[in-house]
This record gives sequence, structure tokens and C-alpha cells, in this order.
Amino acid sequence: MPYHLKTVAAYQNAYENASTHPDTFWGEIADNFHWFAPWKKVMDCKMEKAEFAWFQEGKTNISFNCLDRHLAKKGAQTALIFEPNDPKEKAQHISYTELHARVSKMANVLKANGIEKGDRVCIYLPMIPELAISLLACARIGAVHSVVFAGFSSTALASRIQDCTCKLIVTADGGFRGNKEIDLKIIVDEALLSCPSITKSLVVKRTYSIINMLSGRDSYLENELQKVSDVCEAEIMDAEDPLFILYTSGSTGKPKGMLHSTGGYMVYAGFTFQNVFDYQEKEVFWCTADIGWITGHSYSVYGPLLNGATTVLFEGIPSYPDFGRFWEIIDKHQVNQFYTAPTAIRSLAKEALSWVEKYDLSSLRILGSVGEPINDEAWYWYHKNIGKENCPIVDTWWQTETGGILISPLPNITKLKPAFATLPLPGIQVALMNETQQELIGNEVSGSLCIKFPWPSIARTIWGDHQRYLETYFTAFPGYYFTGDGALRDEDGYYRITGRVDDVIIVSGHNLGTGPIEEAINDHPLVAESAIVGFPHDIKGSALYGFVILKEEHADHGKLRKEINQIISDQIGPIAKLDKIQFTSGLPKTRSGKIMRRILRKIAEGELENFGDISTLLNPELVAEILKDKR
Repeated sequence: MPYHLKTVAAYQNAYENASTHPDTFWGEIADNFHWFAPWKKVMDCKMEKAEFAWFQEGKTNISFNCLDRHLAKKGAQTALIFEPNDPKEKAQHISYTELHARVSKMANVLKANGIEKGDRVCIYLPMIPELAISLLACARIGAVHSVVFAGFSSTALASRIQDCTCKLIVTADGGFRGNKEIDLKIIVDEALLSCPSITKSLVVKRTYSIINMLSGRDSYLENELQKVSDVCEAEIMDAEDPLFILYTSGSTGKPKGMLHSTGGYMVYAGFTFQNVFDYQEKEVFWCTADIGWITGHSYSVYGPLLNGATTVLFEGIPSYPDFGRFWEIIDKHQVNQFYTAPTAIRSLAKEALSWVEKYDLSSLRILGSVGEPINDEAWYWYHKNIGKENCPIVDTWWQTETGGILISPLPNITKLKPAFATLPLPGIQVALMNETQQELIGNEVSGSLCIKFPWPSIARTIWGDHQRYLETYFTAFPGYYFTGDGALRDEDGYYRITGRVDDVIIVSGHNLGTGPIEEAINDHPLVAESAIVGFPHDIKGSALYGFVILKEEHADHGKLRKEINQIISDQIGPIAKLDKIQFTSGLPKTRSGKIMRRILRKIAEGELENFGDISTLLNPELVAEILKDKR
């Protein structure tokens, strides 16, 4: 690709050009994609109002750019490798020509079931080819896809469908996850009881289990596919037309539906995939993230396919049928770039090295890390045992809101530093801010991580609530995008992410807002109040610690803990369960009634002193009581 940066000088030059002449820089990058009609203006952005428009009046289609434009040269090349949960089940190799036909058929099925440009389609599927196909089919006809991770509960699914009034859902009879079979259709049926906007449900047969099918609403996808043609012209989309809504946890209130638009997201996802992973022709790329998360959107589906790459979709988990599963897949498919989360690395690093040594990992050229800051120990293990000290590690930092990677080393260009995301990509102007909203200049400083200039794939809004978008990201530091993360800039100008500065805890790479979890706990009839904090965990990075006040004393605390975790699992999903629950008579609060989470955090982390001045608390005596009862 013409936009492939290959030297330090090329990176420095691109960074300078993107900062001084963003219109020219991004216009030249965008020229590498197919446009039905050219744009009139590269960008029109107002940071203070959170109003962003890129490639105005340009006409394109991201599905066309992922598929059609590659057919002439790469039609026979594998686009998707599907590796099933069970290694005994045969892997699928889907060529660009076949994927194009399957996406076109799926698009025609959506149209036959009443879906038009602008309609929202919910996708609740395991990691099977139909998940990627559904995304591309929606994009092909201009429908807005909203993928919900298939580990979320019926309540969480329903709230997301309701928020963006989805018209149709694509799901499956069930899914396989290790040695478990997940009854997805039952979860969907429960969710749809409170989702009148859904008129159709398309069901993929995956487990072939016996399920209830509601007449008039539910149809098996395979039956619908038999009725339609495999020719579907791509809808001509405006660059600013919505592409997808993806929900991310907030510290309070309901999840935020981040809206991404077509043109800017396409250009940025394509550009970052090519450069962060140094992708070269005919290589095999594997991102282990579920497509239910932004990482799967940008770097399992869109980024690779925009660049005509071969991308691996894996249905299973790293520990099934044994702890060598990841390494077996790398060996089997000769994977060249491997992108995973620190949680997975830490959990596999605990197992015997023999699981790694059984397999030939010599195809690997680049390793990546995503989802949370990687710790030094995990970094060195990854580098030594998986990369054999030959593979650069791209430790990437970005968010659902950003659409693509913002800070990352470029392999064989950036000098690596363990646990540092290192330098911003071209077009990303980073600022560290202090408490008085001043930008910190120079190196060896730390503060709130902000971005002072827009980039093409920045989320356009929160679906249905632009005011919330403005207040969440653009008011703490006016004129800047506030990420919610803290960071330090070291003596070399490298960035290290130090973690959230708000009440969002990153568990196994997933952002979990404390507010919704506390609301779920407080639904228990015996719970008066609760507070959630994070504490360090060897595998997950952070785990959840709950401090719970009961309305009345209860003898069976063990039973209560199980009940509380069950409520969390039902309302949010198993991922949000608490590792530790401590019952207490009260919570340390300021005189204005604010819970002092800083103190609770320290207690959860095992710090038993240095709480600062607690005499100003409404109830300072509580601290000693909580310490005494700490689990």
C-alpha cells in the first residue's frame, strides 16, 4: 500500500505532515480507497462542540472496499480462516470471491426481511463466519449494525436493542465456548419480550439444538439464504452516513452507544492496520478479540479486509481443549501477526512452557497487545517465549470511542520499551493535562491523557444523546478530547498508560462501569448500598471487589455472595461478577455524602495505612472497621 510507513524518517515525516497539513495528509491516505464520488472537503471539525465531519460529500461503501475492489486480483485468496471451537472440526478457508457472494446473499436476506438504509440491526452471534458476514452485509446496504457480545445477559442485550430501536436481530441457536454450550436463542427470546421494535429474528444453526421458533418473527437463516440471489450492488453511502453503533460501559448510567460513520472510520482502520502490523502480501493475521468488541470490529474484520489481508476468526477459548490451543492455531495456519490481550498472555504464562514448545511458532513476525496496559512480566514472557526475541511487540492503546489505534510502536521502526505504548500515530496530537486544565509541556510528566486535534475515526456522537457525548469527553478539558485515562510521558517522550481516572475498571481487557454493577447489586432485597472498586489480579489485570451494606444482618454470607453474583450475571453478564464481596456496616463518605472510593481502593489492594487525613470524613471510624473485616 502506498501509505505503508517503513522507516523512522517516514514515520517522522508522516507525523509532521499530519500535524501541520491534516487536510492534505488524510486526503492522500483516503485516495487509496474506492470512492463513487470525491469529497468536497477533507474535514470540518469543531472540538468544543464535538462536531466532526470527514470527507464531506464523498460517496463510498466500506463493504465494497473490503470485498469488491479486491476481486480482480485477489478473488482466489483466502479472506477468512474460521477456526472452530473444537479442533476436531475442520477449519474453513473462505476466499474473497466466496465471501463476496455470501455477504451479497446475506444483504439480500436483510432486504427481503424489511431492512432498509439507516435501519439498525442487532447482531448477537458467537465467533462464526456469519458474524463477520453480517457486519459486511449491513454495511453493504447501508444498515447500521450494532453487535452485542454474545456473553452478555438478556437484560444487557435488551437495553442495547431498546436504546437504538433495532428492527431485526441476527442470532444463533447456540454457541460453543470450550466444553460449554451456550443457549443463545433462549437469551434472545427473553430479551425480545421487552423489545417491540424487533420485527424479525434470523437464526443461524450452529449447535443444532432444539429451540423455540416464534411464527412470523423467527426464521432460520439457511432457509432465507436459499431464497435470494448472490448479487447485491453496494449502496452508495455518504462518508458521514452511520456505519455502526457499539456500546461501551460508562461509570454511571446506561451504556453509551458510540456511533461511528463510514468514510473516516474506513480510512483510519485501513491505515492503522497496515502500519501497526506491518502487513505484507499473503500474510495471515490473527486478532483473538471477539467481534463484539471494537478490537474485533477494526482488526478482525474491517482493517484486514480493507487491506486485502487473510484474517483468522477463532470461535473458542485459549484453554480448550488444552493450554496449547493458541499456539496450535498459530502453527496450523502459519500466522504472521498475532494480536491478543494481556489477560490471555498472563493466564497462559502461568501454564507449563511445554504447551508452547510443542508447536512451531517460527511463522510469527509481529506480536500485539490490546485492551489494557501490559505489565513488564507479561511483556517479557511474551517476547521471549512466543516471539523467541525476534518479534516486535506492538503495545497498542485506543478505545471504542476512537475507532482505531492511537498510540503504538510501529514494528521495526519504533524502539521498543516494555509496557510502554510508546508514540502516537500520525494525526494523533497527544496532550497530558493537569488538574487546572493546563497542558503539561516537556518530558517526565504525568497527567490526564487528552487528544487536542480530531482524527478521521473519532466517534461522531452517543446515539440519541449528543449532550452526553459532549459532557463525557469534551467538558473536563475544553477544546480537548478527554480519554478517561491517565498517562506518563518519560524522558524519551514515550507514553505509558497508567489506568482509568474515572470509575471504569478494566477487567480482562473489558471496560466495566461501576455504576451499573452497583445498581444490579442494590436490586437484591437485602442490600441497602454497595460500592465497587478494582484491585490487582494476576490474570485479569484488575478484578472487582464489592463493599456491601445489608439492610439487616444475615447469617449465611456465603449464600448472599452467590445470590449477588447471580444478579450481576443476569443483568450484565458473567464477566462483571465480583471476585470478592465484603459485608460492612457502612461506607467511608465525605460530609457531602460522596463515597471515598480512593480509601476503598487502597483497602481492596491490601494497603492497610496511608489513607491520608480521614478526620474530615462523615464516619472516619468506619475505616478501621472495614480493615478489620477485610477478606
